[in-house]
Amino acid sequence: MNPAAALQSTAEDFLESLSQTPGASLAELTNCILRACGCNESVNADEAVDYDGVVDALDNFTEGLKKDDSPVYPLTSKLPVFKRFRNSLSEFLERLIASSADLGSLYTSDLMPTLQTWVVAMSSSQLRSFRHTATVIALEIETALCDVAAAVEKEAEIVSRQREGERKRKAAANKGKGGTAREKELEGKAAEVRERRAKLTEFLKEFVDGVFVHRYRDLDASIRAECVRAMGLWFAKYSSRFLDGTYLRYVGWVLSDAQTPVRLEAVKALALAYAQTAYIGAAALQNFTDRFKPRLVEMAVGDTELSVRVAVVQVLQAIDSHGLLEDEQREKLCLLVFDEEARVRKAVSGFVRGVWEESVEERLVGKKPSARDRQRAEIKALGMLLVRWGRALDKTAGDIDTEDDEENNLGEGSSKQAKARVASLVGAGQKGRIALAVEALWDEVEPVTDWETLLDILLLDHSAAGEESSSTGRGSTGRDSVDEAWRLEEVEEAVLLEMLIAAIRKAKADVAGAKKGEDETLASDITRSLIKALPRLFVKHQTDENRMSDVLIIPQLMNVDLYLEMRMMTAYAGLWEDVTKQFLSHSSPIVLTNAVATIRHLMDATSLSNTNSTKILELEDELSTSLRDAIAGCEEIEIASFNEDEVLSLTAICARLAALVGIRDMTAWMEEDEGGKQSSAWDIISALAERGRLGYREEEMMVDRALHVLTLHIIWKARGLTAADAELSPEEQRFKEKLREQRESLLEKLLEFAVGTQSNTAEGVRRAAFQNLMNLHILFCPSQSVAPDGSRLPTAALPLSLDDEVQYRCAGFIQAEIERYAEELEDALPAAERGSEDEEQSGDSQSEEERPTKGGKTTAGTGKGKRSARKRPSGSLSSLDVRLRTYLALDGRPASRSQLEKEYIFMGVVTTFLRAIRAGVIHFRHSTSLLAHYGRLGPAFDLCAKVVVDILREEGMYNDNGSAVTEVICQALRDSITLFLDGVVQTEEHALALGRSLASCLMIRGAQLAVLRKLDAQYVVAIHTNSLSWVVKRLVAYENAKNKRARTRSILFFRALIPLLSTVDNRDALHIKAHLDQLLAQNKLQVSATSRQWESYRAYEKRLSGAKDKGSKPKGARKKGVRGTEGLSTDEEGNESDRVSEEEAASQPTRPKPRPKRRSARVAGRNAGTDAETTDGDAPPPAPEPTTPKARPRRQATYRKKSPSQLSLSPLSASPAPIESDVEMSHQLQTPMASRKRGRSEDDGESTQASVPQTPHNESREVSPAPATQMTEANELQIRRKRVRH
Repeated sequence: MNPAAALQSTAEDFLESLSQTPGASLAELTNCILRACGCNESVNADEAVDYDGVVDALDNFTEGLKKDDSPVYPLTSKLPVFKRFRNSLSEFLERLIASSADLGSLYTSDLMPTLQTWVVAMSSSQLRSFRHTATVIALEIETALCDVAAAVEKEAEIVSRQREGERKRKAAANKGKGGTAREKELEGKAAEVRERRAKLTEFLKEFVDGVFVHRYRDLDASIRAECVRAMGLWFAKYSSRFLDGTYLRYVGWVLSDAQTPVRLEAVKALALAYAQTAYIGAAALQNFTDRFKPRLVEMAVGDTELSVRVAVVQVLQAIDSHGLLEDEQREKLCLLVFDEEARVRKAVSGFVRGVWEESVEERLVGKKPSARDRQRAEIKALGMLLVRWGRALDKTAGDIDTEDDEENNLGEGSSKQAKARVASLVGAGQKGRIALAVEALWDEVEPVTDWETLLDILLLDHSAAGEESSSTGRGSTGRDSVDEAWRLEEVEEAVLLEMLIAAIRKAKADVAGAKKGEDETLASDITRSLIKALPRLFVKHQTDENRMSDVLIIPQLMNVDLYLEMRMMTAYAGLWEDVTKQFLSHSSPIVLTNAVATIRHLMDATSLSNTNSTKILELEDELSTSLRDAIAGCEEIEIASFNEDEVLSLTAICARLAALVGIRDMTAWMEEDEGGKQSSAWDIISALAERGRLGYREEEMMVDRALHVLTLHIIWKARGLTAADAELSPEEQRFKEKLREQRESLLEKLLEFAVGTQSNTAEGVRRAAFQNLMNLHILFCPSQSVAPDGSRLPTAALPLSLDDEVQYRCAGFIQAEIERYAEELEDALPAAERGSEDEEQSGDSQSEEERPTKGGKTTAGTGKGKRSARKRPSGSLSSLDVRLRTYLALDGRPASRSQLEKEYIFMGVVTTFLRAIRAGVIHFRHSTSLLAHYGRLGPAFDLCAKVVVDILREEGMYNDNGSAVTEVICQALRDSITLFLDGVVQTEEHALALGRSLASCLMIRGAQLAVLRKLDAQYVVAIHTNSLSWVVKRLVAYENAKNKRARTRSILFFRALIPLLSTVDNRDALHIKAHLDQLLAQNKLQVSATSRQWESYRAYEKRLSGAKDKGSKPKGARKKGVRGTEGLSTDEEGNESDRVSEEEAASQPTRPKPRPKRRSARVAGRNAGTDAETTDGDAPPPAPEPTTPKARPRRQATYRKKSPSQLSLSPLSASPAPIESDVEMSHQLQTPMASRKRGRSEDDGESTQASVPQTPHNESREVSPAPATQMTEANELQIRRKRVRH
């Protein structure tokens, strides 16, 4: 189709030629359709109208096109010439149908019968090019017919009204036969319109029944998407016909399609359907809505594709505008205002606005409020809704939330240490759910942007006594009186306080890029309002730590320099006093974090430095006094007995010091002893830290914070060191020695608490000590004391290193932490699930024991046990490890607060250890504990393990530490599979995932996938030889102990080694194979050639053979279209090698696939193209599978005994190899011979088997190499002769 041609004139020229030479014109149109399908065949005038021969003609065309593997046709071509082909085709068909309808040839000529016959037949072709193009053409024609039918429908209505008007005029005039001519004219016109309507109805029905009904569930997702998109257009263009349950149900069924584009088109089609407001009340649309709206809500809440969720929300908003959603469904949609995706939050904002407006009207029923009262009622309604939705979201997430818990104290049940750790994450800059809702509702809900009214209502007293007091005294004017329509509950005040902060931040962010001066004006307005409001907010919320934490954020939003400009220094001093008071009276970690952030914000105001200096010194004095008062009367703090109140007081003081020392250098304050008259803060806090040896759990938080303060003191003091190369003055020397003394004192405590054996340290203290120990060693590590320019940093003057013994203890501590965390995850599971897992383990062990049978054959059980045994290696959802991953919120459900706290504490320890490894404090050989648990404890832990892999790659290829890298890889693989052997984990997937990840340590690729570096071959060979020696030793031990279950599990270790063969060449493969054969021979280990238990071994040996062949094959020997491992990037190597290994392992017990029986092209094309066309149209079909169906291997047929002529020697060994399976043999005999490349039919296999003499199974191992080779060649000749005969 020429893109430069005028489509209207082209259509008119065709219709003109159709009227003159119908046969030739129809042949030309048919040939055009064939060209659009990518077919160069043609039909003549007679063939075009020979409707009975259309199917045969198409069969001939498809046979010719089958020779091309992937025919390119215009609809899918990427060539520039076809860029506008799709739009041009659609426009041409639309103009053709419209012009033919205007001329009348649509109803009188053979145009439509010819199109229907050819297009419907082509739409069921087995070739995608025919099927796709014909479906598109049919759908476009149907769309154009809808326009014509809608116009005819309107014309029929006009004629009907004209006839009715004529009858009325005739009856009124009573002229008898005077109006007969006009009436006959209208009747003739009406009859002609009815005839056209009937034909159009027939045309529409033919395309729907012949094409759409079959192709909307095609295997090709793009064809399904085309069908659903067209149905949406039909809804809009011809609503009176297609907005019916018969057609709506097709779209409803496709809502569950596996492919995202299809679901998206279905949702868009529904959007067009619900846009036809005149038909919303129709029974068909009502029934469809009732049936499918649960599915729509489900898609809006949890669909995997963001664009689908956004489109579904818009559809549901249209449905709700007609009042068709239930209250529960509306609440589920409203919860999306807290969704993590910004587009979803924005999409649902209009829906939330409608719910909010309804709530406002309900609160103001029967009242005539003023403008101010209405604003307050709107704020009240919004706050009430946010509280309700927040509680519903908490229940969905599994958090404990009762109706009486209005203050939403989520800290109960979690340790103080956990809250202290997590508080560092929830700082002033973090956004909560209310902030996300504010951003989403900013342009939709007016109260969100009105921060001034929001501030005013928060300053009112909403308590029960507030109303009484407002009627007397200063509130008698009624200005501050609180009406029930906007009285706030405490939990609503807390939410609105968060909303105020988020609104101010949003307002400041919006004017940040505006005209110059606007941001300053807004900041000044905000500051002036907050200067007046802050004191009242501090007084009002001082007893509630959650709300106080929000109030402490507000000063950070102010321009505090305005205090000086407005000469309000007294108010500024009052602000300091309010912040200091809250800092000294609260012990909540989040309050302390926000208070310290506010103090830092105030200290940054240089224009107010005098007041700041005075106030910060007063705060330090207060802290010093409170610390000494808390220990007053204690002779020996290290062993003194503290009651509960004293412990709480000291814990709060240490927490405040830790928060303040984190932002301010307080080394002078820490060492101040007033000339020896009193103990310094360093000595007091050191004594408190010493109490960690006692192991009191109630003092865990106190010791944790004390150690943190001491560590921060050392870090701050290290900033005062002079350059390592400079000559030190006496004062600098004393400073250095004092720092060394304090550091050694602290390190002694940290070592004893973290990895010592003499103290009874609590778990929390051990973790804190370990992290502080690692941080100090990282700071003073010699490798980290060199600047980028090569100069030495001041910390080089006091180098610090860990000896090997301590490093091993640290690695043991990390291992213990990993085991403890894994136990916590397991204990958190319901007891019923753990019990069911025990039953599954016993069932698996029983089925595995029953697999070996006499005669060397194996079985996998029967019935359901057989099916589960096959799926087990891939990690079934019934395993305990998958439940642990579910607990870690890997299945899409939000994790609870306690889960996140535990994970954060655990990951804090792990990442500290990882930083120490990267800094060189801990040798990387101790990273095996991290690698061994890869894939088991969640994605965050896996990221840490991947960092270790990067370290190993760097050490092995750039730092010449290949031997150490080899040791780490081997040990990590052993430890990982040992977890499976010992029953700690229930699948081998973790070890396989580790093998894939470690494969990237062996090679680095650059641009154009060029290999930049490879680990030396000797180290790669060492990895395999050491691992093989270990696993064979295990296998022999289990074989001698008759432990078949453990032996079967040990064999799976070979699968973990397969990805590590990606860089092995011919020489290395020979070395590894020789070592493996030697191990098997020395240990007299018999490898079954047919047992499923040895599949992993056979896959490993097959990969070795492939490595050998890869080195010996000439260039260009690889099959076309197959990508080898050398064409992969570093990250893809592991995935590719594992995919190959899994395919090999899965195919081991199968025999060569028989060639399918030949069928006629016509029958095959119909069966392949129509996808169960006989399915009952009234019942919803199953969701279409987008993947091409493949023949499944028949495992039972693989246990047939082999004759000696079918056995081959291993290409990598000089001695006869053990009996191998068919797949193994076929892989090893990959030569240019066609007889080994081509699959055989069943007849070929039977004749070949009949020509080969059978030999007993036990005698096959005694065949000498030379005769076996000769017999193989003889068999090869026989196979060739048989194939020639066939």
